[in-house]
Amino acid sequence: MLIETSRGKLEHVTVGEGPCVLALHGAMGGHDQSLLLARTIGDAGYRYLAVSRPGYLGTALRSGRSPAEQADLYAAALDALGVRSVAVMAVSGGGPSALEFALRHRERCWALVLVSTCSGGVATKIPMSFQLTKRLLRWRWFADAMRRRAEHDPRRAAGRSIADPVARELFAELLASTFDRPHLRLRGTENDIAVARSTEYALERVEVPALVVHGTEDPLVPFELHGRRLAERIPGAELLAIPGGEHACIFTHRDEVRARVGSFLRTHAPNAHRALA
Repeated sequence: MLIETSRGKLEHVTVGEGPCVLALHGAMGGHDQSLLLARTIGDAGYRYLAVSRPGYLGTALRSGRSPAEQADLYAAALDALGVRSVAVMAVSGGGPSALEFALRHRERCWALVLVSTCSGGVATKIPMSFQLTKRLLRWRWFADAMRRRAEHDPRRAAGRSIADPVARELFAELLASTFDRPHLRLRGTENDIAVARSTEYALERVEVPALVVHGTEDPLVPFELHGRRLAERIPGAELLAIPGGEHACIFTHRDEVRARVGSFLRTHAPNAHRALA
């Protein structure tokens, strides 16, 4: 569903009832993957607002290229929806705009969960395989074939390192969604890459409760340079380091991550919700 805001149109879907949690997807994402993030590590008892960030699916890139512009778009969407405040749950490329939302709209952010996100400029070299895949995804036959493969054999698509069958199915669903209309996900992904390689954040000025979740073996966003740095520089931030976890640690270590995120959100949710938890 598209909602008209003072900053442009934003595609979103909402599920559940309770305190609102804004879910932000990573690269090659969209509102479908924001919702998958909520389903993977979110508890029941919350209203999840899953959005397509600018450049993804139905949200035009012109609605917000920079993390700051995206944060302002989220705030405008909350105005349009009549939502006073949210927790923000972000994975990977959703992290920059989540940080900016906490910085620019402190009074509207009651908690911040950062999963496998960057603390500043990312120097990791972009694999040639990504450049090749990006070109191939512009051909519909290739994208359709990859999506059918993920849907037909989710165990193979997800990899055998994900022992939990529910987490494996969720990861396979994530992969399949990546190959659904990939041409509507590439502009946002290219923008995210540019942002990740050039943007720094005033982490010491973040004043909201924050939980950092990061795998210690993340090859894309190295733990020591980003996960640990986020936790050390954001005042009072909690760190859940996943030993041996990689970029998709929310799937390989779903139970551990979900339990910690659930406890963290219950601790910082509005008082009425905490009393019912």
